Amino acid sequence: MIEVESLSVCSCIVLSMDIRHLLLELARTYDEGKGTSSGVHAQDLLRRAGEEWRHLLPAGFDAEGNGGSGGASRTPWIGVYDPDITRDPKKGLYLAYIFAADLSTVTLTLQQGVTSLQAKLGEGEKRRRYLRSRAKQLRGGLAKDLVAGWGAQPDFKCDVLRARSYEAGSVAARTYDTAAMPTEISLREDLWHMAEVLQHAAAVERNLRDEMTSNGLPVTKRVEGEEEEHAGLDGFRPKDGSDYYVLIRQRKIKKSRSHEVLVSLFGEYIEERGFVPITKKMHPKDIVLRRDGVEWMVEAKTVKRGNPTKAVREALGQLYEYSHFLYEEQGKGEPFLLALFTEDIKAYAPYLEKRGIASVWKTVDGWAGSPMAVAWGMVDEQ
Repeated sequence: MIEVESLSVCSCIVLSMDIRHLLLELARTYDEGKGTSSGVHAQDLLRRAGEEWRHLLPAGFDAEGNGGSGGASRTPWIGVYDPDITRDPKKGLYLAYIFAADLSTVTLTLQQGVTSLQAKLGEGEKRRRYLRSRAKQLRGGLAKDLVAGWGAQPDFKCDVLRARSYEAGSVAARTYDTAAMPTEISLREDLWHMAEVLQHAAAVERNLRDEMTSNGLPVTKRVEGEEEEHAGLDGFRPKDGSDYYVLIRQRKIKKSRSHEVLVSLFGEYIEERGFVPITKKMHPKDIVLRRDGVEWMVEAKTVKRGNPTKAVREALGQLYEYSHFLYEEQGKGEPFLLALFTEDIKAYAPYLEKRGIASVWKTVDGWAGSPMAVAWGMVDEQ
């Protein structure tokens, strides 16, 4: 008998703040003069931002509020990170909601880390000049339609050096008036779009190099990038099904942070719909779902830069492969097959359905899926 260890979900109901509500509450209550201590409402809210927004962010992303350390910040902000790119706002690329000093606006911006540059460039104009140059290179490497309608450098109405560096370091930005905030869905759509832009910008960044000028200042130049190499299964040549089973169980598969978050979020969601999600002792399968004696095998994939092709191909191949070797060859009944994605795979959903594979994906307001997933009760009909 297989021992079942399922993902657990807290039975308590917690009402979280959505993006709009939290930003407006910060604009209404933030007061630099009250410091950063626990018990200061706006500072506590900033510290809770990651948990409040956990189910609203693109799958795999996380958030963290910042109201200052030591002293309160004049421009409080909430960072939104793709951990596969960076989780450290001191360096690398990330998204941020940054308030102007007078709290009249909050800007969603694709940011470059600025703090790590301090030792080399100081905190003043040298650093800003470098950030502006690099932002121009990053933006220039993006498809024009990705950043159409998005500004470049915002105005945070603040003369603090770090805030001015945030202005210089912005690659793309949209500023919202806190007295006339867009709807929640509009805010989420903007965030999800910028999450895709962030992934494209990270790809552009990999082809940038710094060169030193005669005055000792770094200048960013674009170089021809090399094609990424994806490690395959070199030397993995099973003679039969039992050989495959042993080898694949021993093989270590490195999962990205975004992949693990997707699995966790889906597990919590699907358990509420009456399925038992199992991840423990299921390697190499991502998740197994069980309900009423029926089993589903789930393969989870992260869609990168808005292009689902690679993710769909990998999901298709692995689901067929695992179904054959881990079920048929082991004399077990074949499971139903489900592919799980971080975003809508569009035309690939019917493509997978024709091959007996249902699909489910994260959306700005929950989860959606293909007709088979609807029929199984995994998602509601759209």
